[in-house]
Amino acid sequence: MTAAPDRVALITGASSGIGAVTARRFAEEGTAVVLAARSAGPLEAVTEECRERGVAAAAVPTDVTDPDGVGALVQTAVERFGRLDVAVANAGVGETRNVPLSELPHEQFVAVTETNVHGAFYTTQAALPHLREHDGALVFVGSSKGKYPSTSTPVYAASKWWVRGFAASVAGRAGPDGVAVTVVNPTGVPTAFGSDFRESTNAESLDPETTVGVDDVADAIVYAAGQKGATAVAELDLYRRDIHARF
Repeated sequence: MTAAPDRVALITGASSGIGAVTARRFAEEGTAVVLAARSAGPLEAVTEECRERGVAAAAVPTDVTDPDGVGALVQTAVERFGRLDVAVANAGVGETRNVPLSELPHEQFVAVTETNVHGAFYTTQAALPHLREHDGALVFVGSSKGKYPSTSTPVYAASKWWVRGFAASVAGRAGPDGVAVTVVNPTGVPTAFGSDFRESTNAESLDPETTVGVDDVADAIVYAAGQKGATAVAELDLYRRDIHARF
């Protein structure tokens, strides 16, 4: 019989981009992973890549806007592996750029808010009791747009401002119980992000030579999840070097 893993990480939005690379990073360091996303095929492919790195891995297709689905995701992780040490709230979408608010389709506002805000809340709500049991880590993927105004994507920016405020408040409750809560705030990363409502993805519109790399963000998440002792890094900002010249 296979021994139960010593450490288990759950990652939402794990079928591509930051979530997929983060899953592989955890697997490379020996952490079992439970991966969630809406796309079952790509999710299973990433899960198999993690297994090939020698760890137990499970794919649980999940829509983070469904609270019952997220609850079942966390329950599956705990039932299958006996514990949960890390939860990474990574799933996110953004609206079409530079659309006047009077013309922004309501469906985009709802999609961004339900995924980025409600999804982060549901993930936290379901995972936190289990993280408390093991002095675990809760990592949110935020954005530089959650710290500075974004005239091109105000709804997305607002969702990430909410994530930062929520994370700090959760830290006030869970920190005394031993849970490390961190927000990782990258500037634009060249991934498939933007495929929902935009004409081009970040991978198509950003120059990988001058932007934050997906590997850098994944490394920051894994670092945040591995913090030990009484201290915790509240936020990690990963900015392209010219970011402040743009203001």
